Amino acid sequence: MEFFLSALLITLLGVAYVKGYDMVKRHSAEHLVHFYLLMAAIRMLLVVTAVAIYVVCASDRESATHFAASVMIMYAVMMVVTLSMRH
Repeated sequence: MEFFLSALLITLLGVAYVKGYDMVKRHSAEHLVHFYLLMAAIRMLLVVTAVAIYVVCASDRESATHFAASVMIMYAVMMVVTLSMRH
């Protein structure tokens, strides 16, 4: 269940970035750099917060480690995919 929710979070963050990028590019292309920096910070904070909450609530260290590693891998893949789609 937690892996499904984390994959959903990563997917929603990726979709929000792509849709936001399109909107900023359409309305004010000179602010794309600011948008990217803001979304990168928001995505990183949300992912780190989700991992921290799971680690605190996890019953054992092994599951917390596996969860954190899988979320960080999904985050890295999301960053590569969204950057390759838009740049």
